[in-house]
Amino acid sequence: MKPTTFHPDADAEVTEAAEYYESRSLGLGSELLGEVEKALGQISTNPEACQRIGRRARRKSLWRFPYNLVYAVYPDRIRIVAFAHQKRRPYYWRKRLKDTEEQEGPTSSTGRREAQQRFAVCSVAAPVS
Repeated sequence: MKPTTFHPDADAEVTEAAEYYESRSLGLGSELLGEVEKALGQISTNPEACQRIGRRARRKSLWRFPYNLVYAVYPDRIRIVAFAHQKRRPYYWRKRLKDTEEQEGPTSSTGRREAQQRFAVCSVAAPVS
């Protein structure tokens, strides 16, 4: 399996969406992050299986949320370039893909990791109905 890296903006998009859903309903942000992790596992297992949306880009749709993980497969890695809402700003991420091809930017997963830890604490403290 190839390592998966995130463009810093894609990482921020995941965190922002998780924070939004968590503010709407306690635990929903954690569920979003779980769906993202599940999709990442599927991508890393079989990166060529998802729909191609350009010369190099592919997208993996999340099952429960209206988002796509947009990624590119390289010989040595898989690069997540965007966490894109399915109904907003199509193809805004193309410049990121071009920049990634020209030079590898910094990898990031700290925002997602911090959000997972924060939402895990919130979910544990949530009252059960």
